[in-house]
Amino acid sequence: MSTATGSQRQFPSGADYAEALQHTQLCFRHPELKGARPELTKLGLPRAISGAFASVFSLTSATSGRRYAIKCFTRHIPDQERRYQAISSRLARLEPAELSQPWNLGFEYLPDAISVGRDRYPVLKMEWTEAVTLSSWLDDNHAHRFAVDRLADRFEALTRDLATHEIAHGDLQHGNLLVASDDTLRLVDYDGMYVPALAGMGGTERGHRNYQSPMRGNDDFGAALDRFSAWVIFLSLKAIASDPALWNRLHEPSGEFLLLTEDDFKNPGGSTRLQTLLAHPDRTVSDLADQVRSLAFQPLDVLPPLAQAVPRPRTAATTRAASVSGTAAAPGSGGLPGWMTGHISTQAGQSPTVAAITSPDGFRSRTLLDVATAVLWPFVLAVTVVMAVAGFPALPIGPGVPVCAAVALTAFARSRRVERAQSRAALAQLTNELAQLDDPVRGAEKLRKDRAKFDAAEAKRTAAYPRAQDKLTAQYHAELKEAEERKVRKQRDIDKKINGLSEELRRDLAKALTNKQSAYVRDQLGRRLIAQSPPHGIGSTLAARLAAAGIRTAADFTGYRSVQNTHYNSIGAVLVLSSGRVVDVHGIGEAKAIALDVWRRQLVASAEAQQPTALSASERQSIKQRIDGRRTQLTTLRKAVESETEALRVKARKQLEDGQERLTRENTLAGDRARQQRQEFSRRTVALQQNSTLHGTLSASLEAARFRQRGLLYACYVRFLYTGR
Repeated sequence: MSTATGSQRQFPSGADYAEALQHTQLCFRHPELKGARPELTKLGLPRAISGAFASVFSLTSATSGRRYAIKCFTRHIPDQERRYQAISSRLARLEPAELSQPWNLGFEYLPDAISVGRDRYPVLKMEWTEAVTLSSWLDDNHAHRFAVDRLADRFEALTRDLATHEIAHGDLQHGNLLVASDDTLRLVDYDGMYVPALAGMGGTERGHRNYQSPMRGNDDFGAALDRFSAWVIFLSLKAIASDPALWNRLHEPSGEFLLLTEDDFKNPGGSTRLQTLLAHPDRTVSDLADQVRSLAFQPLDVLPPLAQAVPRPRTAATTRAASVSGTAAAPGSGGLPGWMTGHISTQAGQSPTVAAITSPDGFRSRTLLDVATAVLWPFVLAVTVVMAVAGFPALPIGPGVPVCAAVALTAFARSRRVERAQSRAALAQLTNELAQLDDPVRGAEKLRKDRAKFDAAEAKRTAAYPRAQDKLTAQYHAELKEAEERKVRKQRDIDKKINGLSEELRRDLAKALTNKQSAYVRDQLGRRLIAQSPPHGIGSTLAARLAAAGIRTAADFTGYRSVQNTHYNSIGAVLVLSSGRVVDVHGIGEAKAIALDVWRRQLVASAEAQQPTALSASERQSIKQRIDGRRTQLTTLRKAVESETEALRVKARKQLEDGQERLTRENTLAGDRARQQRQEFSRRTVALQQNSTLHGTLSASLEAARFRQRGLLYACYVRFLYTGR
């Protein structure tokens, strides 16, 4: 099997797998899959169900006759084999008697199972189940209210099974929930499943967007993954069971959702679908919709499991408080419902609660001062009438003065009432508490900007990480290529020298023979003394002169040169010594020089006729050993080049692994920081919702206190003096 180079292996496409599966006898090694019959399309090709990470084919074993779903991966999944082994081991330990229904399907991870082209790839062999997807089942059965309601309860039981065993599917949605013929549920597609053995690892996917919380991030991976999508599916089923017309009203044919979509979670205030469910006359439906609206902006780890959180009907006071705070809260955030109490993490922060403040809306029991004031008014009026009838216009005081005094006394008595003090205290306390709260609108806007900035930075970071990995991989391959090219150049030069050794041996043998023959001829010429066997015309006197000039034998000169004798205006000659130097010997003219040259040539011809024609065995062996030594030296050098290249490969691989480890470490640290920041955003979101709810409640209480204060007006006090109300 060939391995992937770089950080991620390239996988075939669904079409490549379909082509390979036309010949299962060749592409499979597994005994149950070898020769299996794939389900075919009308065109005679293996039928594929394609997804984001894989293509699934239906195969019937030729040996056992059993039908399997074969998942062929089209994309890289980190730690794929380890994940599937952990998931398979955990699911295998589930006792069927402990489960509400047989929702888990057996599967087997087969590495190197299928051949596509020259390479082999893993597959997942799963049990085949005769069932339909949840959305297809609802297409046919949404009008059967009892059946849908029963399925909702079975779904809730399934989520309880998962929560009990600390398992999360990771992508609960209509396509991964199958309804069998007995109306029980089956779970398929375990790619993103979480089991306790995978704690600390990251997720491989974010799930279907129409079923996931807007708060779910790339690093969310734990037992709480399914909580939001479970509420969404449960709401949809309960709503359809209550009102089957909602399926045709809110669902789209072939839509990738049940009743709600991603946009409904992100913008609840502008969602007609969610508003329809919130306004539904069935309180169960509206309560569930209200809960889903609130859950959409809560961190996953504080959401209650569907099996543990039983919704309580909203009270009228809660509804009024939510309507008041809705104007100031962040769009679509809603108030924090009462059923969330006890489920919010302490790190989310605690908001102050509204103090129990009594703001009276009228006067209660009368005091002595009230009685005196009540008696005073008739008396003052009587005195005023008497004075007016009796006609005392000249008195220092007019008839209106007693009335003014009564009015002033009444105002004084009203100001002494405890209800007035209680009302002012209530208004002051509510105003003070409201002033201490942050403005929810500004807080929501700041949170939105901070989150947008964080998301942009995270998008940049997550995009930079694979680019950095690709850069490391590219650098690694460039270094490998350079090392390989250097090796090829050096080995080519060495091979050229090795291949030239045969020609070098031939040349050396020829050169050795030539040198041996030349040495023989020189030796023979050196043995012929001019004085002993002089050439024609060379006497003893000339022989002595020649000897004095260094020419004693035929080996001491190589020829002559004609020269112009300027002194005698004639042609002379100089002799050429073996060293290349020329000498002018007195008495040796052109004729005698020619005689000497002819004599020498005759001796050379005689020696060449008798010279050796081949090297001896020892001489040949010596030359061959020298060439063999050269060959051994070059071969050793060639091996050294291979070792040097391998060392460069190891060095480049070490640099790649160190770089990848550094990148992974940095990315993990950045992911941890991002997770902490995301948790901080979650805490701020919860705090903002609590603040918004409290702000709305305080605002409503302040408005109510001001309204109730009108029951303490002057006219109301006068009425109270005489009616007691």
